[in-house]
Amino acid sequence: MTWSFAGPDGRALFRLAEVAGETVVVWLRPGGPLAFHTVSVLAAMCQPGGGPARPESDRPQRAARRLHGGRGVEYHPGHGERISMLTATGLVIDALHELYAPPGATGHPHYQITTANWSRQWPVEDIWIAHRPAT
Repeated sequence: MTWSFAGPDGRALFRLAEVAGETVVVWLRPGGPLAFHTVSVLAAMCQPGGGPARPESDRPQRAARRLHGGRGVEYHPGHGERISMLTATGLVIDALHELYAPPGATGHPHYQITTANWSRQWPVEDIWIAHRPAT
């Protein structure tokens, strides 16, 4: 399995790859920062096959790790698994920000996986910030 992270121009910045059962960093310059966002594991657990997330879980957390949907396969490992994956490759995690909708937010066509009301109560996205220490 391979996870790739790209910059705004679409060029690959960083890649985590599973090689012989080990997750390895394929490329990230020493001292270089890595920031990426994901759909929160909770949103993935609470979203049925179609439509926005509901207040109750639709699947167990382990089942949300790999979801098959209309856009292909999505991966939503839990925070513990993601922390292990990042630190095993030598990265230092600087921050994890769980994003909620602000009070008074209304629906937006970009956020079809949750409603504004759901997102005010539970995090819809996670922002991860990490870096590879300079050698």
